[in-house]
Amino acid sequence: MWTKPWTFKEGFLIGGGLIFAGLMLELSVGPVMWDAFAWPANAIVLAGFFVMLTAMAYLRKKIYAFQWMTTYQAAIPAMVYAVALTIIMGLTRQQANGTWLNNMLSFWPFVLIYVYITVILGLTIHRRLRQILRGEWSMKRDVPFLLNHLGLFIALTTATLGNADIQRVKMICSVGEPEWRAMEQGGAIKEMDLAIELKKFIMETYDDGSPKRFASEIQILTKTGKNIETTIDVNMPYEVDGWKIYQYGYDTQMGAQSQISILELVSDPWLPFVYTGIYMMLAGAVCMFVIGGRKRV
Repeated sequence: MWTKPWTFKEGFLIGGGLIFAGLMLELSVGPVMWDAFAWPANAIVLAGFFVMLTAMAYLRKKIYAFQWMTTYQAAIPAMVYAVALTIIMGLTRQQANGTWLNNMLSFWPFVLIYVYITVILGLTIHRRLRQILRGEWSMKRDVPFLLNHLGLFIALTTATLGNADIQRVKMICSVGEPEWRAMEQGGAIKEMDLAIELKKFIMETYDDGSPKRFASEIQILTKTGKNIETTIDVNMPYEVDGWKIYQYGYDTQMGAQSQISILELVSDPWLPFVYTGIYMMLAGAVCMFVIGGRKRV
């Protein structure tokens, strides 16, 4: 073991070592505090990450570990650990203020494994780009490869570092009264750049009286001068000035006669980059399907 070339054994040992290191960090410093990575800290970290990847790529001929990280022997064990942790996350109840397995997105072993995968992706992409620049180019091979790998890299980095910039607030809107204030998750009051006035609360019920549909006819006023009238249904948000407005609740005691509507407003400035990565992976999958189909023909 640890004799060149490294194999899957070393890959699983490195992954296990990262999980052990993560457990030690979890015990000593607690979960990952993503709030510390809010803008502009996340942009600085991302820039530093690119610098680190570039340095590792150019040192890979001198440091064997960096070269090995672009092989299947490194990638497959890392993916096995990532899949296992993701399955655990799906099987356990996740809570924003949970600990250990109940808050996997802030669980150090989970974070370290995904950072490790991102490093492997970055080094692999860099190696392929250098081959392309040397003229070793194949459209059938490289287009799907770059779309899939770059897409996954973009989705992972932006979803992770953008997490701290997500804002979720709740606004209680009353009929005929524009509301500029919203409540943050911690209970603090936040003055918004838009006001929402409830025009009418709508509820449709089944024969037994249970809600079938509830929605809000609202008017939105923004500091940028927009004046919008729309209807917000459950799971059918309206987006304006970077905020998605969701129907969240109402006065359950009043039911269909409710004079208030509770709306949730969500802002995620990094989401377009995450979608870009996902769309790139979808495009890569389509390319692989088309190319594979041509080969069979």
